[in-house]
Amino acid sequence: MALSVWGDLAVAGAGVLAGGINTIVGSGSLITFPTLVALGLPPLVANVTNTVGLVPGSVSGAWGYRRELAGQRGRAIRLGIFSALGGLAGGVLLLSLPGSFQEVVPWLVLLAVAMVVVQPRLARWLADRGRAPEGHGGWLLRGGVFTTGVYGGYFGAAQGVLLIGILGLGVDDDLQRLNALKNVLAALVNGVAGVLFIVDAPVRWEPALILAAGSIAGGQLGARVGRRLPAAVLRGVIVIGGVAVAVKLLV
Repeated sequence: MALSVWGDLAVAGAGVLAGGINTIVGSGSLITFPTLVALGLPPLVANVTNTVGLVPGSVSGAWGYRRELAGQRGRAIRLGIFSALGGLAGGVLLLSLPGSFQEVVPWLVLLAVAMVVVQPRLARWLADRGRAPEGHGGWLLRGGVFTTGVYGGYFGAAQGVLLIGILGLGVDDDLQRLNALKNVLAALVNGVAGVLFIVDAPVRWEPALILAAGSIAGGQLGARVGRRLPAAVLRGVIVIGGVAVAVKLLV
């Protein structure tokens, strides 16, 4: 399916926004996925196209936060293994049960919206709680990272919100450094699932490539100036868009 010029522009703009939002918060798919659905892509096709298209943006965001990644190589490798395995499992689950995705996706969108709504309270709770007891996390943390990877490989929206909460509970470090680690783990989930989708899923390459270009720019923008955006306005747009697409899919 070829998009119109306006469709291309809409996908590009959504990609820029998603790349920045994913770098800062982790719910950019709640902009790109509804955009692809609105342009006529079936939900399953929109999901796999979205995942493939946002992989470069995830890498871009992780690179933009590279200063905060200093000293976290071992941690990133250990947790990254579980993220990659989870992303693979989630992608396989999606392709193994494609018929169920149409029924499940509206509820996944609403779940992702709920995560975005509670994220500020979660962040405040983590800040009030202080540092977690372990420097690198135990098996409970690794299990949480794996489970989030499964969710991310299957549907991806707001996986970053889940990851930052799980990392904040299980790792003794500054939240900005945990956000940088979150970007690496999300990039691994999206990358592994994206490779699987390229090999064995109906990816629509025109919107995927446009998303990729936009998300790369957005990832860099998010890493540099994204923290200056009014968080309440940004969150409100995400919530309204997410609820709208969930209602559309349910009705």
